Amino acid sequence: MRPRPDRRGRSRTLVHVQELHDAPLAPLTTFRLGGPAARLITASTDAEVVAAVREADDTGTPLLLIGGGSNLVIGDKGFAGTALRIATRGFELDGTKLELAAGEVWTDAVARTVEAGLAGIECLAGIPGSAGATPIQNVGAYGQEVSSTITEVIAYDRKARETVTVPNADCAFSYRHSRFKADPERFVVLRVRFQLEDADGLSAPIKYAETARALGVEAGERVPLADARETVLKLRSGKGMVLDPEDHDTWSAGSFFTNPILTDEQFAAFHARVRARLGTDVTPPAYPAGNGHTKTSAAWLIDKSGFTKGYGTGPARISTKHTLALTNRGEATTEDLLALAREVVAGVHAAFGITLVNEPVMVGVNL
Repeated sequence: MRPRPDRRGRSRTLVHVQELHDAPLAPLTTFRLGGPAARLITASTDAEVVAAVREADDTGTPLLLIGGGSNLVIGDKGFAGTALRIATRGFELDGTKLELAAGEVWTDAVARTVEAGLAGIECLAGIPGSAGATPIQNVGAYGQEVSSTITEVIAYDRKARETVTVPNADCAFSYRHSRFKADPERFVVLRVRFQLEDADGLSAPIKYAETARALGVEAGERVPLADARETVLKLRSGKGMVLDPEDHDTWSAGSFFTNPILTDEQFAAFHARVRARLGTDVTPPAYPAGNGHTKTSAAWLIDKSGFTKGYGTGPARISTKHTLALTNRGEATTEDLLALAREVVAGVHAAFGITLVNEPVMVGVNL
């Protein structure tokens, strides 16, 4: 225990946590990039997380939350404040109800639900990061999103200074977005609760065409849970989307850009540019996004703008396995990565009039 003064100079106690100063942050991210934090705290219980957040708020100290580090781009100068690494653990199953502590490793949690014979998140296998990050990004892949199974999120509300329970209906989930992402300075996710399905060892209906083809089934069919998980892992591995320390294609944040969602008018203008650039027989990817909107593919845009797999000559390059992943080839700096990202954004805009938006959180830097 160590006493710390609050804003009025009164001494108070912060719960015992692991604390380092001038601490490297790059090893805590999947990019392996970024400078040090002035102070790094590792919290292993919800109480330690809340105490560290309150201390930062009371003293006006900038606070950076770190889970699995799979969605962070940290500037080369680092972070001049307190970085809080959330290392809480907790996996609790009650029938088909699942509660995960924010620090639980997501890939491990998915594997355990499959082993338990429960469906709902099996196609989210292999996604790096922690459970606490999943509602923030509304993590999704291969036809599943966590918003379809999350029932509520337990979070510390920095504005109200209390722990709150946020039901699914109040999470404002949408494509790669949520209430928590919209107001990142307010909520600190502590626990996430899910409602899974017991389908006698079968998966949820397979929605994603690529997954269905790989499994040899029609969209809408169910398959054994283990088959669904293993197939997704193989698909992700083939794209460099499963972490492997020896494979620089996985030294990334996965998808660096979100898929653009366009109004009907914007999509018509985009389609016209596609025809002018690539020919009248070329049709861009288009997926209904509701309310007069269409989603198209960021990977397709990048590739058709001339940024193919492996593009680049420097220490930051596009993955050799997937155009949507920007990677650190081992000696890159964050500025190297950002230079590549800016080149891609400018090229796609020049070619198709669409401005790509980064998916990872930027810390101390901007595109």
